[in-house]
Amino acid sequence: MRRLEATGLVFKRASREILQGINCHLDTGELVGIIGPNGAGKSTLLRLLAGLLQADAGQVWIDHEVLSQIAPRQRARTIGYLPQESPAHWPISVERLVTLGRLPHLAPWQPPAEADRQAVERALRQTELQALRHRPVDQLSGGERARVMIARMLAGEPPILLADEPVASLDPAHQLDIMQLFADHCSNGGSAALVLHDLRLAAHYCQRLLLIDAGRLVADGAPEQVLSAANLLRVFQLRPLTGETAFSIGWTKADALGPDR
Repeated sequence: MRRLEATGLVFKRASREILQGINCHLDTGELVGIIGPNGAGKSTLLRLLAGLLQADAGQVWIDHEVLSQIAPRQRARTIGYLPQESPAHWPISVERLVTLGRLPHLAPWQPPAEADRQAVERALRQTELQALRHRPVDQLSGGERARVMIARMLAGEPPILLADEPVASLDPAHQLDIMQLFADHCSNGGSAALVLHDLRLAAHYCQRLLLIDAGRLVADGAPEQVLSAANLLRVFQLRPLTGETAFSIGWTKADALGPDR
């Protein structure tokens, strides 16, 4: 079993603590959602887990090996990272951009081999981009570009996927498709941690949720535990319309319902 683990993570920007002593882990087979309000520190946590930021205190490990001590190429083969925004302002084709996901597996100036081409083809198929393979990326819609960036991450075949709001710009049907894609990746021996703002998607697809607020880990557990009425009110100022969790039909701003009853 492969484990990505963080212990005592502290991250500061100027004099402000963005993260305050975060402990968390991601095991093989797990699909974990990272949720919380804007500015809570979710994206910072994901970048620390990917090894793209250096913590002021604490450490990130993969199978008891310090992440920062793993060679960058090996790290890129192990962890796939999708940032919140991936602008593409140059007229490179979809297929060529997705092929860049194979770079961790290639020596400098080495052309892609058959195994690389097959990995790219799988990624295009998984994200329903075959028909767009020759289109310049800068001519695509925002949702199409988002799927291209997901395909690039998948083409590298990393067992651990870290994605920051991967479905935010997708239409509802593609949101479900991509969430199922992450779920299938985990069912097939991988793992994934996703920053999500749609609590219903998080509750439906994720086995475990990390609730972050003001740089602190407020809750870590099954969706029905983390998305309790108390946590929704405390962190999001939301009150379920029915029932006790985000599995309910919906929710509204707490002040829209008047005093707590």
